[in-house]
Amino acid sequence: MPDEVVVYQAEAEALAMRACLAAGAREATARSLVGATLSAALYGPSTLGFPHMVDYLDSFREGRINCDPAPTCERPYPAFFVANADQGIAQLGFDLAFDDLTAAVRNFGLAVFTQTNSYTAGELGYYVRRLAGEGIVGIAATNANAMVVAKAGGAAVYSTNPLAFGFPLGEGSLPLIIDQASSATAYVNIVAAAAEGRSIPEGWAVDKAGMNTSDAAKALGGALLPFGGRKGANVALMVEMLSAGLSGGPWSLDTPSFREGSASPAVGLTVVAMMPGRPDDGLVERARRQAARLQEHGVFVPGVSGIEHPRPGSEGLKMPRAVFEAIVKIAGA
Repeated sequence: MPDEVVVYQAEAEALAMRACLAAGAREATARSLVGATLSAALYGPSTLGFPHMVDYLDSFREGRINCDPAPTCERPYPAFFVANADQGIAQLGFDLAFDDLTAAVRNFGLAVFTQTNSYTAGELGYYVRRLAGEGIVGIAATNANAMVVAKAGGAAVYSTNPLAFGFPLGEGSLPLIIDQASSATAYVNIVAAAAEGRSIPEGWAVDKAGMNTSDAAKALGGALLPFGGRKGANVALMVEMLSAGLSGGPWSLDTPSFREGSASPAVGLTVVAMMPGRPDDGLVERARRQAARLQEHGVFVPGVSGIEHPRPGSEGLKMPRAVFEAIVKIAGA
């Protein structure tokens, strides 16, 4: 078990805000990023919470993120939003369009938000979780720099290209949230394993020679594998088309790294939002009953199983000590 620090939610939020501002981010950017980080820390994969925030803080300081962007959003069709993040964080562009997007969904039953020119989207579940909080079904797709091979021995052509899905289960219930990479594992899991000196399962990655490896450090110098072989690679291609293809953003092959250099990844994000029927259809309640029924059969329902709701504000959040110390150092606390 890695050395951890427990920080109360209010303290974690304040520390994260100080760190973002100290790293150069403006208030609006900092608030969007901190909100998404807390959402991931409370309800998503913890590795995409505060550990991933360190990537953002480094990128603010090293020029990969525009600290004071002016995102734009056009509406070429009544229910189609096309945004440009101005090399800022993806969450800010989405947050700014959120009210108009949800209004369009309620009016037309379906709406699409697609955005280009942003830093990595972070926890993809955040976007569909926000929609589910409004009683809206969501699907989200994004890409980043190439780090996944279509098959062992091949060149890295895709990012981890995650796909997220959210379905509201009614007031007082957490929504069903599926958020998974098209690679065998998320890149942050490889980074965490390498930092902690842990081995990784075979089938997750290859080394720089294209050979299967269980050494996380060698995996970082090589590439990730798609889950399920060709089927996972097909999912990665679908996500590539939804994110880079639909938004007009760079393909993963053309995307700069989000962890080094000074160039913005400038990647794409697409979110499809749908109403779960009419208010009197009872489809949300029907879905809630089905989720409960599945859990009775021992099925793990992502976003719901094993997560306390609501999370008390007095509950402490666990952070790896190295992550906590890195954020404190940047915050100047």
